[in-house]
Amino acid sequence: MNAPMDVATGTSLPKSLFGYEVLDHIGEGAGSQIYVVSDPNTRQLYALKHVVRQTEKDERFVDQLLAEYEVGRSVVNPGLRRSIDAKVNKTMLRKITDAALIMELFDGGSIEHHRPTRILDALDVFIQTGKALDALHKAGFVHCDLKPNNILVSSTGDVKVIDLGQACKINTVKSRIQGTPDFIAPEQVKCEAVTPKTDVYNLGATMYWVLTGKHIPTLYTIKRDENSFLVDSAVQTPKDLNAKCPEQLSNLVMDCVKVVPGKRPEMADLIRRLEVIHYAVQRGSSAPAARLAAVG
Repeated sequence: MNAPMDVATGTSLPKSLFGYEVLDHIGEGAGSQIYVVSDPNTRQLYALKHVVRQTEKDERFVDQLLAEYEVGRSVVNPGLRRSIDAKVNKTMLRKITDAALIMELFDGGSIEHHRPTRILDALDVFIQTGKALDALHKAGFVHCDLKPNNILVSSTGDVKVIDLGQACKINTVKSRIQGTPDFIAPEQVKCEAVTPKTDVYNLGATMYWVLTGKHIPTLYTIKRDENSFLVDSAVQTPKDLNAKCPEQLSNLVMDCVKVVPGKRPEMADLIRRLEVIHYAVQRGSSAPAARLAAVG
């Protein structure tokens, strides 16, 4: 019998991994492949992230996977993908050859590929994402890589924030730049302490992209020289780029992406302001006005 194929890549799927039956390939991440798997005993479906250590460079991907397991099992919230178990294979010399993270399976697509087209839908995604991040912060962690590809939305509108591989304790100073260039906060580029305000920036940059179809200039994408960074007022606002974006929402996004972390809102305040805007739009919008313009 032929091994099942991954339709997207045309390659054969492994028959099993760490005792789980592999059913489908659903994505890839930092040095990893992600599969739908089934527990042969319970028939329960899970997502399994698999990392193979081929060179010393791959050790960081194994470290990220194990870190994601620790954070994902420490914080239980409906808006965060739950970690179930972590498994490793080792050589006789105790070196890890490959590792797997077994996670909750969520039936949804990322907003990177399914960008909300209605303002109310976008606001709902922003609010749920903010609440998930707030739960992470209350448990003492920062996500550090919030971006459209790490926000999944189901057909019923439920949101799940995923990929905790770069998450760390609040006030951690990382030894190297980590993050995604188009959504990274200035303090991440400068390897300064990360805080909940770092996730506020990442969420602000994500909201900017959803509302405009364009990426906000970041310290990483312009130039890494601290003195070359654009001042806040030089960046076009969501309202500048999309006339259908409510001004209050545009202003909030720009508050979130302030260069200085202390000038950004607290996550609780961000959520509250989003809920007020959602209420106002819901009461005052007509169907055509509630739809985002196609930009980018």
